[in-house]
Amino acid sequence: MHSLDEIIAQALQEDVGDGDHTSLACIPETAKGSAILSVKEAGVLAGVEVAKQVFFQVDPTLKFQTFLNDGTRIKPGDVAFEVSGSSRSILTGERLALNFMQRMSGIATQTRRMVDLLNGTKAKILDTRKTSPNLRLIEKMAVKIGGGDNHRFGLYDMMMIKDNHIDFAGGIKQAINAAHDYLQKNQKKLAIEIEVRNFDELSQVLERGGIQRIMLDNFSPTDLKKAVDLIAGRYETEASGGITEQTIRKYAETGVDYISVGALTHQIQSLDLSLKAI
Repeated sequence: MHSLDEIIAQALQEDVGDGDHTSLACIPETAKGSAILSVKEAGVLAGVEVAKQVFFQVDPTLKFQTFLNDGTRIKPGDVAFEVSGSSRSILTGERLALNFMQRMSGIATQTRRMVDLLNGTKAKILDTRKTSPNLRLIEKMAVKIGGGDNHRFGLYDMMMIKDNHIDFAGGIKQAINAAHDYLQKNQKKLAIEIEVRNFDELSQVLERGGIQRIMLDNFSPTDLKKAVDLIAGRYETEASGGITEQTIRKYAETGVDYISVGALTHQIQSLDLSLKAI
């Protein structure tokens, strides 16, 4: 997985190429200035630390003063930070810093909204692998800032046996057996989660065992409650599939441990922020 420094470096190369020719042409090399990050829409702030690293990669001599930290609830008119130094450098980093912050703040805002809907229940919000290619680290950071939890980061840090794995393997027991054989053969220690689509599949999983979490996919709240009661705390439980702000509370009240919401990272409206010279 790319580190944050690598993500920023690649994004700068994509944007700057062989030079920010507009700034190089219009702004004297010795020009100094300052700019503030101005909030134009209410939500949850995310990406301040990422923006700081963007500007420092552009120009390590820039000065960055943070006024509001990641995770702060914000409103129009708030000022998150000030960056000062070379005017050329500020202009070069402006768009990339905003692109990261606007998307991250949108994700954090949506996550916080859903987390707040779970107050009083034990359920935790999870993200998924439905992220922008090469930006997974950034987007999952935003989920954490918003109060959610991260599911697996990729195919490498947890085994998730989904419907297609089960169908290709020839059944639930065959899939679980194969997963254990693979882990033993390769001397790996990974948690195993398995997806079930109905009560028949759930019964097969409970009979076989050997997993750490059961994902109950597209269960209604009523059926989810029955399933959670059947599992009776023997394994972690996760609800998934088409869960919205309107329905998430009903799912949480079933006693399920986790609720995964792909829309946290793939159906997000960026928050309106701007960088203004002062």
